[in-house]
Amino acid sequence: MSQHILTAVAWPYANGPRHIGHVSGFGVPSDVFSRYQRMAGNKVLMVSGTDEHGTPIQVQADKEGVTARELADRYNRVIVEDLRALGLSYDLFTRTTTANHYAVAQEIFKGLHANGYIFPKTTMGAISPSTGRTLPDRYIEGTCPICGYDGARGDQCDNCGNQLDPIQLINPVSRINGEKPVFVETEHFMLDLPAFAEVLGSWLQSKQGDWRPNVLKFSLNLLGDLQPRAISRDLDWGVPIPLEGWSDQANKRLYVWFDAVIGYLSASIEWARRSGDPDAWRQWWQNPEARGYYFMGKDNIVFHSEIWPAMLLGYNGQGSRDGSPGSLGALNLPSEVVSSEFLTMEGRKFSSSRQVVIYVRDFLERYDADALRYYIAVAGPENQDTDFTWSEFVNRNNGELVAAWGNLVNRSISMAAKNFGVIPEAGDLTDADRALLAQSRAAFPKVGAELARSRFKNAVTEAFDVVREANRYLAEQEPWKIKDNPERVKSILHVALQVVDDAKTLLTPFLPTSSNKIYAMLGGTGVWSGMPEVREVDEEGGRAYPIITGSYDGAARWESSPIRAGLPLAPPTPLFAKLDPKVVDEELARLEG
Repeated sequence: MSQHILTAVAWPYANGPRHIGHVSGFGVPSDVFSRYQRMAGNKVLMVSGTDEHGTPIQVQADKEGVTARELADRYNRVIVEDLRALGLSYDLFTRTTTANHYAVAQEIFKGLHANGYIFPKTTMGAISPSTGRTLPDRYIEGTCPICGYDGARGDQCDNCGNQLDPIQLINPVSRINGEKPVFVETEHFMLDLPAFAEVLGSWLQSKQGDWRPNVLKFSLNLLGDLQPRAISRDLDWGVPIPLEGWSDQANKRLYVWFDAVIGYLSASIEWARRSGDPDAWRQWWQNPEARGYYFMGKDNIVFHSEIWPAMLLGYNGQGSRDGSPGSLGALNLPSEVVSSEFLTMEGRKFSSSRQVVIYVRDFLERYDADALRYYIAVAGPENQDTDFTWSEFVNRNNGELVAAWGNLVNRSISMAAKNFGVIPEAGDLTDADRALLAQSRAAFPKVGAELARSRFKNAVTEAFDVVREANRYLAEQEPWKIKDNPERVKSILHVALQVVDDAKTLLTPFLPTSSNKIYAMLGGTGVWSGMPEVREVDEEGGRAYPIITGSYDGAARWESSPIRAGLPLAPPTPLFAKLDPKVVDEELARLEG
């Protein structure tokens, strides 16, 4: 039975272009998952956008001599174009600076406040002595007072995972200019996370066996030290606080992390309005049978397994103080938080400031999008930190995409086109023929089960087993040597083309661009797997901005479909470009230069 599947993808921050480490965590995994779910017949809503508020945007804008709005506009457009080029099939990729997002974020705030889960508190805020501006927690570093880690941030320690306040850090300094912050009294709103400790604990315990172990263990470990968390900041760039006496304070805004996680909901509501049915979002957010999967890197686990669920519970009136749902109604909690580990590059952490980086745009100017998608799926940081190296990228591109998959497609179609001009009809099948066809058909439930659990490495490896077996089959059958039995040649090539068609389907979630090409090579008409597009849209007041959207109702279905004998075949064009080994030295030189 068809399910409603929400794919909620982490929001890239719009203070610069995104690099391949970013998209290995939130981008490619979420798209592989969504494409599979659509092929399996489910109703997918894949949403995200650029996260555009907070002090880091203002800091970068100051560096570049532009306003925060101008900076956000520029990088929003860069990120939109890059994610489209990577083939990420968003139903809506929007931004957090829309009137719609402001309204939804303010509604969640009001619902939490009405139910008693938000309260004001006088705290000590960090100020830059040279600029007088508030320093964001993440822009303050020091020694963790709990575990002694030298490099803890002002909001949490990545070593022990505990939440922190900047004033707790030992020897705190600003990451912006190295100066020591000044702490002054200021009043802020706090989210009462301890009020959700019991219900969050029960909810997380219910995820045993469903979530990735690293995500669940990390989340459960945080429960014992939940503290009230500030949700406002002294800043003039962000969502205004929707309460009398606060909304007119020019220097008070909702904290960027608070409004950003609400983006999953606001993007769904914007998508529904643009679809012509303003209530359509409710099928993904209020239907008890719907499922919601959240994709991000491991540095964002706490926001999606603790804080966002707490906000939803509080808005629904399900914390220790009870309450009643806000005007949007009760909202679904995440079904799973799918977090990836970190990707490093040539043994070093990605760092834009140190030029240890390759941005998505630069990568795609030189290499195929499907080649990057494949690398992330088969060698990415799914369950542990992994290292991207140019030598491994070239080897996998040449050895697996070109020599294994591309070669199977090319020689199967080439031989059939040259000898018969059409997909040949099969005659009597041998045991070897039937065994290969059976393995190919049997891969669908196996690969599908892995994809449904977000086990992408297992899934793509299982799919490539079919490719390797088909290459072995052709090498053993040697149809190019058979001169006196054209009927046998027809059967061999029919079987090979059937398996090429099956493998094309199995690999579509990972390699949509090349799978579309194979579909056309084998005589397919219309759209196989829909690709994203960028559209310019207008908001009330005439402000235009780009979104990623698309129609993904192509012919792709998660099943083995019999190929049609007699369809014309043309000589194929290469699927993937073979890379010169010199690429490794060239890229390492760029990295060092």
